[in-house]
Amino acid sequence: MDDKNVMEDILLLEKGVCDLFMHGTIESSTANVRQAFSTALNDALSMQNTIYGKMSAKGWYSAEQAEQNKLTSLKQKFSPQNS
Repeated sequence: MDDKNVMEDILLLEKGVCDLFMHGTIESSTANVRQAFSTALNDALSMQNTIYGKMSAKGWYSAEQAEQNKLTSLKQKFSPQNS
């Protein structure tokens, strides 16, 4: 297993952690529990972003630029005026 595969696995796991913490935050029944999950979620999101940044810097994870006409079309489709 090479470094790229290891980083892909780590990123995938971190995304799963973010998902769990998000649901914990949403489903919390007390303010203290909600705050604990929310803090953990923010920390996990920061770590996910760091991992993505390192992968992107090595060319292992690239995002394509969206075409402006597609962005405009989506904005119009979901704008409150069209609802």
